[in-house]
Amino acid sequence: MPRQQKVCVGVIAGVHGVRGIVKIRPFTAAPEGVAAYGAVTDADGRREFALELLSLHKGQWLARVEGVADRTAAEALRGTELYVPRDRLPAPEADEFYHADLIGLDAEDTDGMALGSVRAVHDFGAGTILEIVGAGHPPLLVPFTRQAVPEVDLAAGRVVVDPPAEQAADEADEDGEGSR
Repeated sequence: MPRQQKVCVGVIAGVHGVRGIVKIRPFTAAPEGVAAYGAVTDADGRREFALELLSLHKGQWLARVEGVADRTAAEALRGTELYVPRDRLPAPEADEFYHADLIGLDAEDTDGMALGSVRAVHDFGAGTILEIVGAGHPPLLVPFTRQAVPEVDLAAGRVVVDPPAEQAADEADEDGEGSR
């Protein structure tokens, strides 16, 4: 299954104890969503994992993975991203998007000039940020707000970006085109 037909719902972030319990960092709106859509797979779909969520601890699930009975086997899974097929997920509400749907979209400014494409979607706790990369300039980090990203057109494969004025001025300075 191609990667764009799957959505990453979490990652195995570590282990807990000696009996094969793993710590899962969920990427779902509701933390229990990491196991709500059935078995999950790794990024390439070669391995499938049945999860039993045990308890939520500091924003991560302690969970059993079927067939994993000791710390060594659990450690081998550390860093494994967990995916579900896109068609198992509910359709997003209006003006909501799965991160996987945004990654790879072309980005252009409000005048239609190409800026690059969305490489990643980050959330460091203060809100969602799009990372846009393009030739000839450093990555552009744009808050994913209606003001900074006034248009998302999944069908056309693009986002329109209107970065905050101070960010645009900083980039112009880096290009030698801004005022001092």
